[in-house]
Amino acid sequence: MAAAPPPPAGGFVLFLHGSGGSGEEIGAEVAPYFAAPELASSVRLSFPTAPTVPIACYGFNLLCCFALWMLLKARDVVITAWFGISEVPITAKTVRDEKEVLKAVEYVHGLIDKEIASGTSPSDIFVCGLSQGGALAIASVLLYPKTLGGCVVFSGSVPLRKTFADKVSPEARKTPVLWFHGMADGLVLFEAGHAGCAFLEELGMTCEFKAYPTLGHSMIDEELQYFQQWILNRLGISGIIETARPSSPSQHKDLQ
Repeated sequence: MAAAPPPPAGGFVLFLHGSGGSGEEIGAEVAPYFAAPELASSVRLSFPTAPTVPIACYGFNLLCCFALWMLLKARDVVITAWFGISEVPITAKTVRDEKEVLKAVEYVHGLIDKEIASGTSPSDIFVCGLSQGGALAIASVLLYPKTLGGCVVFSGSVPLRKTFADKVSPEARKTPVLWFHGMADGLVLFEAGHAGCAFLEELGMTCEFKAYPTLGHSMIDEELQYFQQWILNRLGISGIIETARPSSPSQHKDLQ
């Protein structure tokens, strides 16, 4: 009888892009921070791409966006998105279609389940994301029945109503969260991120909130360096790992 393959080594980082993006694009920004030779067998990365949806499914009709929305709709333009967007900008009071959010959560849970089935410990799994991907990341962690290694949100929000609090298991509440948000973010307002972290703390969760006064809707090297060390510390990997740093912050033009 053939011996069973050994379980995957090290940690697993699942990173979800924002609407209009792709796994390849976000991977090009994040992967270099874990590309050092000493991390080759310690951290595995996954950057899935969201399905495409017609722009008409978005339904936002702000005056400043309406002409563009009509043009894209008329041309049957499709974009990648984990779920629809009801308005721009996203505020602390924005309401999503929770059926769509939960469908996306099921997809992420499937990826987590597959990784655990392959032998990875839940404590070595990190669910992360930018913008809409960050919103999906935190929703997925809140509704997952096990404690994971952590969740990292870049410029995101909690896409579920507070009535979902009773569905967050005691084990899920033990998952630590790191949250980055720019105070000059015009797509997902700072208030949305701050309110999201406050909601997690109301649940008894640990949420480290990092605010950047002049940062808009983008990721910068300072955030990504901190993110890298946060992940490595939780995996028990000590020391500063040098990475190639981008010359300028990335600008994300997703619709939320």
